[in-house]
Amino acid sequence: MTNILVTGASGFVGRSVCQSALALGMKVKGSHRTQNSASFVPEGIQKIWIPAIDRDTDWSDVLNGVDVVIHLAGRVHVVEDKLKDALAEYREVNTVGAERLASMAALAGVRRLVYISTIKVNGEETKGVPFIEVDTPRPEDAYAMSKWEAEQALTRVASRTGLEVVVLRPPLVYGRGVGGNFLRLLQIVQKRIPLPLRSVSNLRSLLFVKNLSDAILVCAAHPRVSGKTFVVSDGEDVSTPELLRLIAEAMGLSSMVFSFPPSLLVMAAKLLGKSGEVGRLTSSLVIDSSRIRSETGWVPHHTMAQGLEDTVEWYGASELRQDKEGKSGNALMPQLGPSRRG
Repeated sequence: MTNILVTGASGFVGRSVCQSALALGMKVKGSHRTQNSASFVPEGIQKIWIPAIDRDTDWSDVLNGVDVVIHLAGRVHVVEDKLKDALAEYREVNTVGAERLASMAALAGVRRLVYISTIKVNGEETKGVPFIEVDTPRPEDAYAMSKWEAEQALTRVASRTGLEVVVLRPPLVYGRGVGGNFLRLLQIVQKRIPLPLRSVSNLRSLLFVKNLSDAILVCAAHPRVSGKTFVVSDGEDVSTPELLRLIAEAMGLSSMVFSFPPSLLVMAAKLLGKSGEVGRLTSSLVIDSSRIRSETGWVPHHTMAQGLEDTVEWYGASELRQDKEGKSGNALMPQLGPSRRG
């Protein structure tokens, strides 16, 4: 039976990985950053409080008896980060902190470390050719740079110690508990806010959190993936208006998008200081994940439609619960139709 440590076990992806690992009969330790976040770590996990991940973190007791580390914790990406020295802040946690964990893991006799990086290491958008593992890295912001530098640091630790390192670069991940930009899309669709995106003809790769969890655990156990990097996605690329339509369909609603010339949309975004946000909605980012499929046998067990239905089901239940507790004035959630899974 494999003994694993999941860092960031209280987070969106961490919770899913822990649940999947428990279902496979693994013994799981899960680290969380705050005392309050312990309640978000799934039952059955040995909970361990690690208040900070940096150059001084002492992992020695945590790593005792661990075979595989799945490193999810880190400083998350913030759009238009206003920190005076954002790169230094990201580096301390995502780069130096990851290197510290890997070095201590090797000393403790850990066999493998699976590192969750980001497709942003490859770049911010694709133009006709999907991203693959051998692309020249082109990180553009502090977060992506810190992740790319972490990948390089882990490679150095591996060559020095023999620790097996596997890197995954996912795109935008969605599912139960999602936050950030995807949660905002759910809110926009549910509130029936019209968007001028019908004329957008981009393509975006996404990844359902349960598919990512499966891929992570495959990489934790597969005998021939040491030292490899994989880009990974659901394999169903969609345009932004199509994604909005699929979300609305899962909610039992019609999509509220209308046509507007993309060139004028870009111009308006620039005038309003929203170029970055509009760019993410109108540009393409496509991943070719054939390498992980061919080399490990991993395939997504859930379709995008199933993943969106599961996400919408969670979102609807969450909103209704908040309404009952008086935390949200949102009265539109009862309009959502039933899940199509059943």
